[in-house]
Amino acid sequence: MSGEQPVLTQVADGVGRITLNRPQAMNAITVELAEGLAAALEALAPEVAVIEIRGAGGNFCVGGDFKQLEALRARGPEAMAELFAAFGRACALVATVEVPVVAVVEGYAMAGGFELMQAADLALVAEEAKLADNHSNFGQVPGGGGSQLLPRLVGRQRASAHILLGERLSGAEAAAWGLAHRAVPAARLDAVAAEVVARLAGKSRAAQARTKRLIREGLELPLADGLALERRVVVEHLTGEDAGAGIASFTGGGRT
Repeated sequence: MSGEQPVLTQVADGVGRITLNRPQAMNAITVELAEGLAAALEALAPEVAVIEIRGAGGNFCVGGDFKQLEALRARGPEAMAELFAAFGRACALVATVEVPVVAVVEGYAMAGGFELMQAADLALVAEEAKLADNHSNFGQVPGGGGSQLLPRLVGRQRASAHILLGERLSGAEAAAWGLAHRAVPAARLDAVAAEVVARLAGKSRAAQARTKRLIREGLELPLADGLALERRVVVEHLTGEDAGAGIASFTGGGRT
């Protein structure tokens, strides 16, 4: 293992940036990287308005580190479960932290990397990126949420075919499937990401947190229950202090 930190963080202008920092291994996931990602999300979320996740060295993440997987396998089920518990916790935090989380994806996003991208609130991808749930190509099964997330995002038939065949998607194809907000040429990815995260950072934190909660929780509810939840949350929001400035700016209140 390298002495480098597997996850780096930076804060500027209300944006928290998380970098998966194992470029020599194409940012493959280890227990240490998964734990570092979870710790970074927990530390940044209270301090920033939006979080960006990307990989170092021109790739997002190629999934689980095979060397560590083999070492954990030799130690038995409990040791192996440690990796998936740590990565599962990190992906769950992406969904539950109050601020929007944006995955900025270039190069390879395979297996766990593809699953991490699916967990994000928004994904921006390079058109040339190579994406896949390729577990089946190695006689493996998804372990970072792909078997559950992908069918919810693209439907059972498309998800089943993709996972069972292990075929690659380009960034442009991922956007066409609805797996990414936008796909842009790699040369423009940094500029587009900067523009999107800056726009998100300028929004009301309270409104963004509640909207994110509605979208995430509503997907797990029957429609009638989801609509009822929306009504409760919007009344809570509009009668609280958080919405005052927004209403005033919309109605012209407080203008001189």
